[in-house]
Amino acid sequence: MRERLAFSPGQQREALLRLRRQFPQAEAVLLSTCNRVELYLAAEEAVRCPTHHQVVEFLAEFHGLDPATFFDELFERTGEDAVRHLFTVAASLDSMVVGEGQILPQVKSAYDQATAGETTGPLTHTAFQAAIRVARRIARDTSINQRRVSIPSVAVADFAKTFFERFDDKRVLVIGAGEMAEETLRYLIDEGAAEISIVNRSRERADRLAHNITGTVRPWEELESQLCDADLVVSTTGASEPIIDAERFAPIHRDRSQRPLFILDLAVPRDFAVEVGVFSDVYLYSIDDLSKTCEANKAAREKEWPKAERMIEEETARFMAELNHRATGPVIKRLRAQADNIKNDELKRLFNKLTDLDDRSRQDIEQAFNRLVNKVLHPPLESLRDEAQQGSPHGLLDAMKRLFQIKD
Repeated sequence: MRERLAFSPGQQREALLRLRRQFPQAEAVLLSTCNRVELYLAAEEAVRCPTHHQVVEFLAEFHGLDPATFFDELFERTGEDAVRHLFTVAASLDSMVVGEGQILPQVKSAYDQATAGETTGPLTHTAFQAAIRVARRIARDTSINQRRVSIPSVAVADFAKTFFERFDDKRVLVIGAGEMAEETLRYLIDEGAAEISIVNRSRERADRLAHNITGTVRPWEELESQLCDADLVVSTTGASEPIIDAERFAPIHRDRSQRPLFILDLAVPRDFAVEVGVFSDVYLYSIDDLSKTCEANKAAREKEWPKAERMIEEETARFMAELNHRATGPVIKRLRAQADNIKNDELKRLFNKLTDLDDRSRQDIEQAFNRLVNKVLHPPLESLRDEAQQGSPHGLLDAMKRLFQIKD
């Protein structure tokens, strides 16, 4: 289901444009990675945000799916829970591989793309900038991110290394030329891989990967022949459906003459159909197959979890307090302006009567009026700040508007 709901980079841009047209008063950020599809929405007023059902309808229409097939697979977080979830995701505490280094750049990229598409605003700016700060704090103050372990590193170290004793004599085929391919290739080179072929639909991107790392670029049309020769395949394309199914793989398998083939399919959606793994001497692993190893990874970092979770709670509480306090700003500004207008009117009336006052006396009277206004306003404003620390101060805000007759 995650594969069917995934967004390619191009689809992300198109989805954000559609969201902006459909819900012009809502802010939106779309995060789509190999392990999650998340849509963050925000607005000053709840009625301006799409409802849960509208989000489902949007996803269904965009991907051409029946809403009933995935409605129960979605979860919704609102308010403080949504902020806490974002912080947890950015800090890699919700990743398949806890502490992996890819998710924070992915969160930043999603935020940057939404900003470029003009679908962000004050709330999402504040939330995502805070999430980046929180993630860096946890990386700095805990050991969760020490010896960072990404999905490619788990794929190589915990899967490929259990299959191959050495890599320097293996023919490696990399299908795709994105970040996942590059990171996996780095790990393989560290393990001694030297004979590397790169196949990608975009020759330019393949050439760039070969230039940055290493490897020989082969034309996309040679994919079958390269699969015939390879010992280890790493596939990370952005294709919307499998590029190799059982029918296409059958002649490749025949030409391999029973030589073992190890395939790490790290693409979402997958590049190799599940049926390919049924062929003899083919060992096919997808991202989902990494989950057990990743759970072990979580257990190894378990002792750091309480510390990191406390930081998440602290930062979430701080964020919500600041957000709630910021919500009081317009009311406080109007209240002070209203009080200043009354004060200035009274001072003007008083000075018109006391025409023989010198400048020093005028200043003393003005200061006395200022202190009086500040002392009168202090209790209600202090109560408003305290209320914001505890949660949303809407009730007290409404009461103050009525008591002081503050107009929007």
